[in-house]
Amino acid sequence: MVGEDRLRILVVHNRYRSAQPSGEDRVVDREHRVLAEAGHDVVRFERRSDDIADMPVLERALVPLRVPWNPAGRRDLRARLRLVRPDIVHVHNTFPLLSASVLEACADEGVPVVASLHNYQQVCPTGTLHRGGTDCAECVGRSTLPAVRHGCYRGSRLASVPVAIARGVTRHVWWSRVDRFLCVSDAQRRILVDSGMPADRLRVKHHFVPDPGIVRSGPGEHVLFLGRMSGPKGLPTLMRAWESLAERGGLGVPLVLAGGGELEDEARRWADGRSDVRYLGLQDEAGCRRLTAAAAAVVLPSTTRETFGLVVVESMAMGVPVVAARLGGLAELVVDGTTGLLHEPGDPDSLADALHTVVTDTGLNRRLGSAGRRRYEQGFTPATGLAALETAYREVLENVSGRVTGTGPPESPGPR
Repeated sequence: MVGEDRLRILVVHNRYRSAQPSGEDRVVDREHRVLAEAGHDVVRFERRSDDIADMPVLERALVPLRVPWNPAGRRDLRARLRLVRPDIVHVHNTFPLLSASVLEACADEGVPVVASLHNYQQVCPTGTLHRGGTDCAECVGRSTLPAVRHGCYRGSRLASVPVAIARGVTRHVWWSRVDRFLCVSDAQRRILVDSGMPADRLRVKHHFVPDPGIVRSGPGEHVLFLGRMSGPKGLPTLMRAWESLAERGGLGVPLVLAGGGELEDEARRWADGRSDVRYLGLQDEAGCRRLTAAAAAVVLPSTTRETFGLVVVESMAMGVPVVAARLGGLAELVVDGTTGLLHEPGDPDSLADALHTVVTDTGLNRRLGSAGRRRYEQGFTPATGLAALETAYREVLENVSGRVTGTGPPESPGPR
């Protein structure tokens, strides 16, 4: 879509705290870049969770109360829409400083909306479908009060109240005001449709990653865990699996732990004094790329139903095989025995066996890495991602009555 099909796109996003690096932020930045490079006019409307710490005490205290509905978000976005006059609005994260009120602003101005769903927040207050180490669907299709009873958000009943209210009372706003939802995997879409979301408005658009410009050469120097150090991400399972491998004599390469999270202190203590484990903590993007390109394998032992796995695609782009849990979007991305190996979720013995196979069988390792690179080239490049975004925008604009591509918003909102 170039030339007369050039679009003006307004991107709405609440950026995550810098102390908790988010793949979602990276996705938003990459989509902005690829759209702008294709000639589209991309405008941002953003809030930053980092700004909460600098707010006056009273304003900071009011943040939880505005999570379900923030009138300022509606007012400010409506003013921006009138100024920018976009063809379409693309909504990503609205928590905690924007809320579903931004959707009403779009309806006020008659601008169609595409929303990317990066998790399960439409049907689960915490967006994970996970609680206490196991799958949980108590709030799906019914009241969100169980999230408060269990203290699902940050382990606090009080902190869970605004999150539960936001999901419960604004669900109808999301489901009626968004013209197209973009899921990041078939696995996620199936769960959302089964949970009652409108199937005709749910489309799958995988994330893409830029070509790193480097493909691994040689067998690799370490096994890499790159991500949030937490129970749902499977760090305890990985630690038990690695202990089992050590008892068998090890793999001849160390385990590298890179990332941050609630279990980082435990991970650091576990690694301290060991020659077969290196704890590196949070890394910048260049550091993550270097570590991945030097890995014999990247491991994602999640125990929760991941909607996607950027680390999987980034590893495939560098020709590095992945060992991942047979669960959710990970099982969709990793073709077992072709681009990587899958293990049974939460099973340290299954994980240990998969790691042993992928590291010690160098011929298999090389074939898996090469096949992963081909899979990346076929379905996860920026060109593929751009085409998917443009198709989604085109479908929405064509379906909105009276809409003329590239001429700004219609004179009247029309029926919503």
